[in-house]
Amino acid sequence: MGKDNTRRSFLKKATLGSAAFTSAPYILASSYQQKISLTRDYTFEDYSKNDQINLGLIGCGIQGIYDTTSALQVNGVKLVAVCDLYTGRLDRAKELWGKDIFVTRDYRQLLDRNDIDAVIVATPDHWHKKITIEAMNAGKAVYCEKPMVQHWEEGHEIISAQKSTGKICQVGSQGMSSLGNEKAKQLYEDGAIGEIVMLDFFNDRYSAEGAWQYPIPPDANPDTVDFDTFLGRAPKVPFELKRFFRWRNYRDYGTGVAGDLFVHAFSTLNHIISSNGPNKAMATGGLRYWKDGRDVPDVSITLYDYPKTDTHAAFNAAFRINFIAGSGGGGGFKLIGTEGEMEVGQNSVKLKRSKLGMIPGGYSMIAYTEATQEKIRQGYTAQNLETRESNLSTGETIWEAPEEYKGGHYDHFYNFFQSIRNDKKVIEDPTFGLRAAGAALLANESYYQKKPVLWNPDTMRKI
Repeated sequence: MGKDNTRRSFLKKATLGSAAFTSAPYILASSYQQKISLTRDYTFEDYSKNDQINLGLIGCGIQGIYDTTSALQVNGVKLVAVCDLYTGRLDRAKELWGKDIFVTRDYRQLLDRNDIDAVIVATPDHWHKKITIEAMNAGKAVYCEKPMVQHWEEGHEIISAQKSTGKICQVGSQGMSSLGNEKAKQLYEDGAIGEIVMLDFFNDRYSAEGAWQYPIPPDANPDTVDFDTFLGRAPKVPFELKRFFRWRNYRDYGTGVAGDLFVHAFSTLNHIISSNGPNKAMATGGLRYWKDGRDVPDVSITLYDYPKTDTHAAFNAAFRINFIAGSGGGGGFKLIGTEGEMEVGQNSVKLKRSKLGMIPGGYSMIAYTEATQEKIRQGYTAQNLETRESNLSTGETIWEAPEEYKGGHYDHFYNFFQSIRNDKKVIEDPTFGLRAAGAALLANESYYQKKPVLWNPDTMRKI
């Protein structure tokens, strides 16, 4: 951020009632505290049967169902087909969306259908690249769940396929399009926190479900589960239900906490500060509690370095995940700057601006005589280090979405379908998706190699 985008310019915009503070009657009151409502306008149209976007779902697991539920809330969208490798999920699809939908265990049958305009790819991570590229080559728009790829090298193939086909491809980090992200980006660009110095992200969990120990259905067996197809390019292993239903626990199919959780934070962070990402990662952690056969850590701490760019100063980011947090769990995403901090969520943003203490107090003055203390105080007063403006600009503002807000997940699909209808750029295209996934996957590279790893955020390649 340029110097003109720090405290002085932010306060000027605030007092003028600009976009930074759409309503700020007490902005210059001492230690202000206020709440402001966030709003968003949508374009709603009635679409005829011929104008509907026909949707196919590939991967009807937990996230696939949540994705489809949000997608179908957008006007003019119809689900026509579902693919999954477990027959019980195909039965569940018919329960949820009607007996008339087409179901199959072969995703290629969806891609061959001329009546499908777009597909959701919500498979295990190791299938993302292959199905996404094949779907675009088949003429479909694609909503690919995060992380876009299991290995960063695969991302360049998806980028090339999107450019050559011209098809819309949205990466599904669902909070990206949220009101919280939109407001945080606006505030940051207005200089609300000054120059960023640190990002603090954490996610604590305290349940078996939160640690990916998902239930295994009693009817799961070699007849109802196509395990060989699930394995795909992964090493061949004997039939094992835990690997199929709890695939996030294995490096062969997933990306660990980095691909599941870090990638969300990178999507939000890079969006808010208009960054291409970090250039260095150092990770540690371990498997501390959930020793159920998994080969990924349940506690992960990674430190990232972001280089200076035209949109932000050089800063550090700390990412922490704990799947055995005895506190009961919780999470946070906080941008900390030279003049304030923002706590960002999908539905809210909290901005806190504090006074920077520049004048020594009793702690350091105790070593001097009373006469010397007085001379020191006079010297600091003459420098005018704490201006009236800085004293008045402290406090807290919270922006909150209204109760009727449909949420960031809906907004991400709204953006996706609007892009299909109007041939516009999506908010998270494959290039953005690789920068988020690549940065997240550096944590795995560093953890397993037991050393720092370097990354070029512009070329999106490991150094």
